Amino acid sequence: MNKLLTITIVCLLFALPLQAQQLNTNMDSTVTTNGQVTIKGNLIKYTATTGKQPVWDEKGKIIAGLYFTYYQRSGISDKAKRPLIISFNGGPGSASVWMHIAYTGPKILKIDDEGYPIQPYGIKDNPYSILDVADIVYVNPVNTGYSRAVSTMDPKEVSKRFFGVNPDIKYLASWVNTFVTRQNRWESPKYLIGESYGTPRVSGLSLELQNRHWMYLNGVILVSPTGLGIERGTAVEAANYLPYYAAAAWHHKKLPADLQAKDLTDILPEIEAYTVNELIPIMAKGGFLPEAEKNKAAARIAKYTGLSEKVILEHNLRIPKRFFWKELLRDEGFHIGRLDSRYLGIDRMDAGERPDYSAELTSWLHSFTPAINYYIKKHLNYDTDLKYNMFGPVHPWDRSGNTTGEDLRQAMAQNPYLHVMVQAGYFDGGTDYFNSKYNLWQMDPSGKLRERMSWHGYRSGHMMYLRNEDLETSNEHIREFIKLSTPKEGQPAQYHRNSKK
Repeated sequence: MNKLLTITIVCLLFALPLQAQQLNTNMDSTVTTNGQVTIKGNLIKYTATTGKQPVWDEKGKIIAGLYFTYYQRSGISDKAKRPLIISFNGGPGSASVWMHIAYTGPKILKIDDEGYPIQPYGIKDNPYSILDVADIVYVNPVNTGYSRAVSTMDPKEVSKRFFGVNPDIKYLASWVNTFVTRQNRWESPKYLIGESYGTPRVSGLSLELQNRHWMYLNGVILVSPTGLGIERGTAVEAANYLPYYAAAAWHHKKLPADLQAKDLTDILPEIEAYTVNELIPIMAKGGFLPEAEKNKAAARIAKYTGLSEKVILEHNLRIPKRFFWKELLRDEGFHIGRLDSRYLGIDRMDAGERPDYSAELTSWLHSFTPAINYYIKKHLNYDTDLKYNMFGPVHPWDRSGNTTGEDLRQAMAQNPYLHVMVQAGYFDGGTDYFNSKYNLWQMDPSGKLRERMSWHGYRSGHMMYLRNEDLETSNEHIREFIKLSTPKEGQPAQYHRNSKK
């Protein structure tokens, strides 16, 4: 055999396994680094463990590896009193990057004080991180971040096992059980935090962990929650957008002078009351609404949205969100962002029913993508040739059987320790703030759990923590929530007949 040919074949034999190893990283391997950050004036030392932990099937065979990053404060001898927060983002199909390097973690990406990209890209210390009071693990479901199913699995089987409301909850609960066991955190107070689609995920997990894995939580934090499978009906769904429309119009100074002169949180109670007490009944009448009443409602909606009465009547009082994002600043040549309506975008033409793109999301991807790829490789020392999926292929997503709001209610009812906190941005048009309030109202019809529910609003959008002022405030709200949901020593998880708590 030709000597050059022999050398080539040998090189290929060694190169192919190496390439396979790089592209299909070990499903059960981690790397640990040390770090430090100053939080609220105190130097906090920590370890950061990142890598993959397996998902197993019913026969104990590895079917996937989930990429995670786990931060532990150093020098903590008693983990029984140290809270553990398990963090998920949404999509479905989104990596855990957003809250990881912009909200609760020890490092955050470099952006300006309102959340816009700046160069050079990179990261900086997070002076508001909750790592001073809790350890945190950021979890990436299958096909997000570096998480993948095994390459030998049939695509239909991958979809069946991982891509749906209930399959997602089932396999992630098993993964969490393994993680808590491996890290010896069963004694610790445990919390779930989810953002956007991560909110039905953690709501469903609260009951799945409790009923299938006998793991009881202290708290669930819902950041910019979806509808959680709670029925709204056509009248309620259409009416409930109005408070968000008003907030966005206020931000862009499109309201009448009397409303514009007031602070945002001073005008919203009036609009929320109108929505619940008047607009929902009006919407329920549909085409049988008397003409005079319809015109009166159009005038009121115009006052609260900054849109014309003509446009509102043309839409039969029901303004689609996509149209609102296009219409509000149409005369100025801009559209507004979906997930954060403070952001502006430019379309090919001013005409049309919807924006050409999501102004806020393109801005976020602009700053987040370089930062997370740089951070994982250079700071966490995790090296792979896999692409980090900011948004991974998880569709079609099976949305049937979504009872996650009811699951969370049942978990709370069964567990007197369990508290819930909602965090929402006033300018979020994707998962609007008023519907997040509506979730809490409808989740527990008895009203017996509401003392363990809390809600906070912020003057930003879907990722309220991108605005520096809200980053500080929202992290402080998590600290307060942990303190509130930590029972006094010796306090039993018990209901009393003379109390609804």
